[in-house]
Amino acid sequence: MLRGLPRGGGVIEALVMKIVHAADLHLDSPLLGLERYEGAPVHRIRGATRRALENLVRFCVDEEVKLLLVAGDLYDDDWRDYSTALFFRRQMLELARAGARVVWIRGNHDAASQLQKHLDLPEEVFELSVKRPESRVFEDLGVAVHGQGFATRAVIENLAASYPEPLPGLVNIGLLHTSVAGHPGHAPYAPCSLEDLRARGYDYWALGHVHQRTVLSRDPWVVFPGNLQGRHARETGDKGATVLEVDAGRVTSVGHQSFSVVRWAVCEVDASGAADPDELLGKVRDALALELEQSDGSLCAVRLHIQGETPAHAALVHHSERWLAEVRALSSELGGEDLWLEKVEWKTRAPVSIGELARRDDAIGQTFRGLAELRESAERRSDLRRELAELGTRLPLALRVGPMALDLAAEDTLDGILDDVEQLLLPLLSEEEA
Repeated sequence: MLRGLPRGGGVIEALVMKIVHAADLHLDSPLLGLERYEGAPVHRIRGATRRALENLVRFCVDEEVKLLLVAGDLYDDDWRDYSTALFFRRQMLELARAGARVVWIRGNHDAASQLQKHLDLPEEVFELSVKRPESRVFEDLGVAVHGQGFATRAVIENLAASYPEPLPGLVNIGLLHTSVAGHPGHAPYAPCSLEDLRARGYDYWALGHVHQRTVLSRDPWVVFPGNLQGRHARETGDKGATVLEVDAGRVTSVGHQSFSVVRWAVCEVDASGAADPDELLGKVRDALALELEQSDGSLCAVRLHIQGETPAHAALVHHSERWLAEVRALSSELGGEDLWLEKVEWKTRAPVSIGELARRDDAIGQTFRGLAELRESAERRSDLRRELAELGTRLPLALRVGPMALDLAAEDTLDGILDDVEQLLLPLLSEEEA
């Protein structure tokens, strides 16, 4: 389906201009479970997807961007109320007043079957069809955008295979929500190969669905911009959109532009060599200060992993609440309201050989031999995994579904639990023996 073809079919004289490619805005994503965390900046985090979109729109207006492309998952499933759509409409009106156009497609989260409500958008905002590939041509820009949205949440056919041939004399851009050949943690929707995309002959592929910025190809450009705003500790680092510069009918520049207002980070602190908890706190301070510096004024939300073999392990286990409070106080002192510890995970180990303890001919040796059997016996592991799976069914909803879900029956979860049990027992048994 073609719309807006150049009159007379002539070649359009290209203009130097900027195009922005965004994806996976997940506007008003609910972010379940935040209330569980004492002191969590709930308001700032819940409003982050809106503030990120405002940043994107402000950039487009200030930089005189001519075209904004949104490659799916604009919304995060059906709206709870119309405020989400009204907010988006206000942002699009601001773009329209600045002379920018918007082309968007639906992804798995805002598929036609998922998004039941409707609200009219400005005439400068164009949604491409979910029934078949559609081309939107902007003759004044010399650009043709080809794409197809998701009619249903789980699209498993190769949509790109049916995209039209490139139109001569124009910059041809493919807009597609896809996993391409597959990415860990992302469902295999609209699967295709990189060769499928290259074979279309387009100048640029504007992809969505993968939340980590990824450049699959530079000739032609095939780009996942990542999501506009990270929503939890599995979506770390700088987030934003991709800015294209088009000169003389060619894509001459492609680069990342940050728009996020909350920067999530997983901060690893190596406790090795720390003689006591106070020395370890010094390492934590240095690591958090670096994360705060890299957040560049955004709210820095950190999941802290403290790990490694250290003589401080026993003190950390015996007085865990105190040292957790010390770490949180340190965070508040460093960053105030701009640094929030989402979680602190202690993974320190005692400087003791588990193997040597298991060879002892006493209760301590018997305890660690029992733990070793739980690790190595397929039958014992199966029994324990079954019990953990049953326990998992009693967890709160926020711990059973969504990005914070715990899979208690997973093999790596079982190994982690056994590691934790060993390291909790070591200082207790040593104290008992003394």
